[in-house]
Amino acid sequence: MKVIKLVECPRDAMQGWKTFIPTMEKVAYINQLLKVGFDTLDFGSFVSSKNIPQMADTKEVVPHLDLQNSETKLLAIIANTRGAEEAAGFEKIHYLGFPFSISPTFQKRNTNSSIEESFQTVIDMKNICDKNKKEAVVYISMAFGNPYHDEYNEDIVLNWITKLAGEGIAIISLADTIGVANPSQIASLSKEVTSSFPAIETGVHLHSTGVDWKEKIDAALYNGCTRFDGALKGVGGCPMAEDKLVGNMNSELIIPYFKELGLLKNINEEELRKAVVMASKIFS
Repeated sequence: MKVIKLVECPRDAMQGWKTFIPTMEKVAYINQLLKVGFDTLDFGSFVSSKNIPQMADTKEVVPHLDLQNSETKLLAIIANTRGAEEAAGFEKIHYLGFPFSISPTFQKRNTNSSIEESFQTVIDMKNICDKNKKEAVVYISMAFGNPYHDEYNEDIVLNWITKLAGEGIAIISLADTIGVANPSQIASLSKEVTSSFPAIETGVHLHSTGVDWKEKIDAALYNGCTRFDGALKGVGGCPMAEDKLVGNMNSELIIPYFKELGLLKNINEEELRKAVVMASKIFS
């Protein structure tokens, strides 16, 4: 089994937080996370400040981030071409990520665009990445179902991934945006995607309670996924999805589990403990 990539998501933890987290507090927290040894930090987003006011200061955060002694890569979420161009202007950012929903209702709610328009945004983002030496990541939002009664089945997911792969997208993360997926569903879709698209780096962005996290992780891990998103304290969720947010996969649970399996290297336990203390203060 391959060594996995762990993606820590302070952006997802922060974006729905009820009170605004001051810019320099965000900076201090992200800089601490950069010392831990995560493969990637999903640190911020270049999206509408009206819709996601917590992320309105991402462009002010970036210049203060210290990557000098860190091998961790920065990922920023974008919602449109303008956001992609803005994010690509920062040398420190390695990945641009786009939430591509296979639920038409959620795509409209999340990025104010149709699925077809969003597909064009992905194409634009990929071109911008290529020109600026960035890598594109596409999150398949509502990959395991949706609460809007939009049509859903695995074939819909696979058909869109086929189109994305045709545009050169090489990293895809299956996102259980509202935490509806069960382990058997995660296993089935993960197996279909990783077997049908072996050249794609496939990951999961799961939302879960503390009860069934291990079963969900195993379902993805043992069916070919190599990229896993989490957030310290299990905080987060998409504020554009539902009123009640389902927390992120808790990194404090999955880190020791992956280490036990010998799949996770380079995690600095002392710096992780410091990050957990900071997270406890921010998300309290």
